[in-house]
Amino acid sequence: MRIPYWWPQLGFQVWLIFIGRLISQTGTGFTLFYTTLFFVNQVGLTATQVGLGLGMMAFAGVLGRLLGGSMADGAWGRRSTLILSLAISALGSFGFALSHGFWSFALANLAAGFGQGLYWPPVEAVVADLTTREQRNEAYALNRLGDNLGLSLGAAMASVLVALTKNYRLLFVIDGLTYLAFLALLWLCVQETRVAQPAAEPLLAGWKVALRDRPLWVFALANIFFTTYIAQLSSSLPLYLRKGAGIPEVQIGPLFALHGAIVALLQIPVARWLNRLTRIQGLQGSALMWGLGFGLVWLSGPAAQLGAMPAIGMAALALAVLSLALASYNPSASALVADLAPEHLRGVYLSINSLCWAAGFAVGPLIGGVALDLPPPWAGGLWLFWVASVGLVWGILGFLDSILPCRVNAATVFPPKAAVPLHNAEP
Repeated sequence: MRIPYWWPQLGFQVWLIFIGRLISQTGTGFTLFYTTLFFVNQVGLTATQVGLGLGMMAFAGVLGRLLGGSMADGAWGRRSTLILSLAISALGSFGFALSHGFWSFALANLAAGFGQGLYWPPVEAVVADLTTREQRNEAYALNRLGDNLGLSLGAAMASVLVALTKNYRLLFVIDGLTYLAFLALLWLCVQETRVAQPAAEPLLAGWKVALRDRPLWVFALANIFFTTYIAQLSSSLPLYLRKGAGIPEVQIGPLFALHGAIVALLQIPVARWLNRLTRIQGLQGSALMWGLGFGLVWLSGPAAQLGAMPAIGMAALALAVLSLALASYNPSASALVADLAPEHLRGVYLSINSLCWAAGFAVGPLIGGVALDLPPPWAGGLWLFWVASVGLVWGILGFLDSILPCRVNAATVFPPKAAVPLHNAEP
């Protein structure tokens, strides 16, 4: 059996991880938009209590990321750490389903946050272990595709389920069951991928190496900007489109659905095209797209006020450009960190990559919230601020380009345009 050249040439276990991530993120999509609404409107918690619980989740997630990388590189290995993370995440989801007060809600947040923190370093390290450098752009793009599709499917099915049953607790039960489904897939079908070490090391020994890796920390500085940009998509952008551009709420939902669809369609083709470029060139191209997209977001406000162009048209164009920015960022960043990491320390290095996401999603909504509370003419300055920040990101990436080893930053070989036998698809 032969498969076409445009289909990702990846091993069977990479596809299993993709399926598992698709399943688990579908469960996350069930609860993504309903957690706050349910616990405030149905359970009776205050918005402050819900915010405190979510803050506890974020704190537990940081601790999980710190431990998850070391465990994935150590005696636990990738597979066992990933199984443990899914089991804890499932407990957190079932805890939400059983919560009737603040303390049970807080405990569920701690479990869910810690489980998710443990999850990201090993799941990203497994992808690196199972692929060659030439395959990693597409492998990470495929897994991001699974995440995005899962979240979109889950959110769509959740809205139907709530409309039919009004049973919000069922959403959390389904979320927990999807974690257990991924756990079963790992247990039965996926093997350990960690490179054996000659001798056991202390749990946090890998962090000593990572802390001395200057290119890694220069990249982390740029990466916090990228993840802060991504946080704007779910935090500041919907509010600005409603208040600053005057777009009705019923139109904002379809706009973001279109954004998700474009990201899904572009993810694999963009990842393959990025093989022509160095990792830094891919990230610089992504930064340019973020700057252009944020500039178009800013223009949607004046366009609405002047009547020069329908605000929704400008917003749709902006989201299309931001979709390209996101599709080009995802594989480039993860592949760069995986290439930079020693094989036996991929978990620790990728946990630093994951911590950048935690930082960006902590800082981004805060900056956006403060800016959007300003009077309308000044609130739009948020997007000009992000546009200006792209110049700083380019400077950081340019410096990183000068200190990266050639083996990490070189362009990869573009896949040949010919059908490939299926048995040759394994890395």
